[in-house]
Amino acid sequence: MSKLWQNKESGKLKPAIKKMEAFTVGNDYILDQVLVPYDLAASKVHAEALHDAGVLSRNELDKLIRALNKIREIWKKGEFEIRIEDEDMHTAIELYLTEKLGDLGKKIHTGRSRNDQVLTAMRLYEKEKLEGIVNELKKTAGLLLDFAEQNQNIPMPGFTHTRKAMLSSVAQWAGGYAELMIMQADASTGVQSLINRSPLGTAAGFGTTFPINREAESQKLGFASPIACAATAQLSRGWVELQLVQYLHGITAILNRFASDIILYTGEAYRFFELDAAICTGSSIMPQKKNPDLAELLRARHSLVAGYSGTLQMVTANLTGGYHRDLQLTKEPVIKSFENTFEMLEAAQLLIENMQANQNTLEEACTSELFAAEAANKLVKDEGISFREAYHQLKENPELVSEISIGDLMNGFTQLGSPGNPGIAELKAQLNASSDG
Repeated sequence: MSKLWQNKESGKLKPAIKKMEAFTVGNDYILDQVLVPYDLAASKVHAEALHDAGVLSRNELDKLIRALNKIREIWKKGEFEIRIEDEDMHTAIELYLTEKLGDLGKKIHTGRSRNDQVLTAMRLYEKEKLEGIVNELKKTAGLLLDFAEQNQNIPMPGFTHTRKAMLSSVAQWAGGYAELMIMQADASTGVQSLINRSPLGTAAGFGTTFPINREAESQKLGFASPIACAATAQLSRGWVELQLVQYLHGITAILNRFASDIILYTGEAYRFFELDAAICTGSSIMPQKKNPDLAELLRARHSLVAGYSGTLQMVTANLTGGYHRDLQLTKEPVIKSFENTFEMLEAAQLLIENMQANQNTLEEACTSELFAAEAANKLVKDEGISFREAYHQLKENPELVSEISIGDLMNGFTQLGSPGNPGIAELKAQLNASSDG
């Protein structure tokens, strides 16, 4: 079958065409399988717009809708084929319609381009997947807050420069990561506003003379509004996707750092936490090993999303206005970033749900040097001297630290966000408010 754009003469250059086809199509025909339902949804709305514009009769519209619904049924069974010679799902869908409906199938492309087809399918996909990611992010934050609540009063060494610094607590440690996730979930509204504008009807980026109601199309597809200027559609392709993937990269950056803590704090040198054997791996040669592979791969997968962000930065650099075939390569980084981020959140949830705090070990690790700053504070309170003077007294007389009790210190931390009052109730309220919103 010829391409939709191909003329009869180009078919004579078959060996060259095969090589060009492999290079230019890439793996779009594989990637597009996940996008099929979104293109079908947009195609149905476009067909309705063509009917309203007088291009399709009611009978023609009904036939097209039935055929599009049939494609969805076939796709759900995993039987809708997109071949490399089709190039992408858009061609495969139109060829199916033409095969089943004849010339009527060819009418579906009236007033649109593959440019606004690709963009519309991608933006619908992005809207749905982003909502799913944010829900999983909130779920992960909730699990961390539950973990913090369950271990509310367990002290823990706090570190700077990977050296013991000041007293912390398990709840403060877990709450810190949870709050980052809540903040990132709240920040999704900015990205959502970028992807929540419908490109359908902008065609190749210059609009069309067919009287298509783009506002109605946008509303039916669940977008907040249509892109107002047709030229913006192609200018936004890649630009929006870059910011979307950078947002996902922000999530994986949190997970990367969390995973590094888990690897460190569950190791023999610390044993602050214990991972259930069910989520650890062994060694083919060392029978004693209990390896944190899940956390290690969680840490490593962040680099993949960082790479996808870098790809989008470079692919979209130095392009002039309008469509360029370079933009085809913006699809895979988005799809792969979503897939990796979702799987990483699931992995983090497994870690949290299968981790226990070793209270005795944590308490024993809270050695006296953690109390130096508080011993200086005590001198300020008791003797009325400046903190700087107290600081130097402690530096010259470190034995003064022994006067500090870990129990008294934990009880003395009443300030919001401190080891004894890490703000878990406040964070749960924020998370619930965010989820309700």
